[in-house]
Amino acid sequence: MKAIEITSYGAPDVLCLGTRPAPVEAAGEILIRVSASGVNRPDVLQRTGNYPVPPGASDIPGLEVAGEIVSGDARAMAEAGFKIGDRVCALVAGGGYAELCVAPVGQCLPVPPGLSDVQAASLPETFFTVWSNVFERARLQAGETLLIQGGSSGIGVSAIQMAKALGATVLVTAGSDDKCAACVALGADHAINYKTSDFAEEVNKLTNGKGVNVILDMVAGSYVAREVQCLAEDGRLVIIAVQGGVKAEVNAGLVLRKRLTITGSTLRPRSLEFKTAIAKALREKIWPLIASGAIKPVIHSTFAAADAAKAHTLMESNQHVGKIVLTW
Repeated sequence: MKAIEITSYGAPDVLCLGTRPAPVEAAGEILIRVSASGVNRPDVLQRTGNYPVPPGASDIPGLEVAGEIVSGDARAMAEAGFKIGDRVCALVAGGGYAELCVAPVGQCLPVPPGLSDVQAASLPETFFTVWSNVFERARLQAGETLLIQGGSSGIGVSAIQMAKALGATVLVTAGSDDKCAACVALGADHAINYKTSDFAEEVNKLTNGKGVNVILDMVAGSYVAREVQCLAEDGRLVIIAVQGGVKAEVNAGLVLRKRLTITGSTLRPRSLEFKTAIAKALREKIWPLIASGAIKPVIHSTFAAADAAKAHTLMESNQHVGKIVLTW
């Protein structure tokens, strides 16, 4: 099979189209003929040597795919309601940038009606991440307010739509007025240009000083201190990336007085059982909203798989709104 290989750690041009043996599915797994592969920030980190591959996972980058089931564990497929030839999308621990990819059956979801494989490939990594962190770890409820740092990212556009569809008020930050407008068009109630405004001050104005209930943070670093300031009582801050650095200073007095929770997680190394539970929740709670059109995939650009380096260059430019997808 053809696959995108990381020939050495470095700039996007280390990504090259090569040939690898086709993977073989094990018990509980299926083999997918990949039509489209989602591109995500962790892929960039892996390419630069900053995101180690979990033990046992493929060194080929790529955490999400969509395509057709070509073979697999018959019993596991039957229990999940799948059969050979079905179109699925899947979350994988690696190996997504390839013509063939093995995935645990429990981490596969049917392609929602009316969606293309490109659209479906944009769903798993961000939707699993948002569900796990915003709705399970941070326990966002209908009627509460969510602040999303980086609302125009792949994570951001998913979180906006999921939170709005489930009854929350959504505030976002983004790095330009155009990106802010795109977030509002997707359903965000307010968008703050973090390059021209202090988000903490704006959040407190927008909430009449009450603050937000949940913050989804991909920045960390110096943002954490300001996020503590603009959380409401019993607020929850969940950190899913550290683009602004791994160290932060916080006012511990505010954490105590407001009874705040500061937490975080990474998805890639979590167990099959954990990811399977997320898939089941998504299939029950979110997939019907996608099928109805209440939640829509947001695709910024597609690239032929051989042009993966161009896709990574775009990802690192931060000029995109929504997802970047490779096609095979």
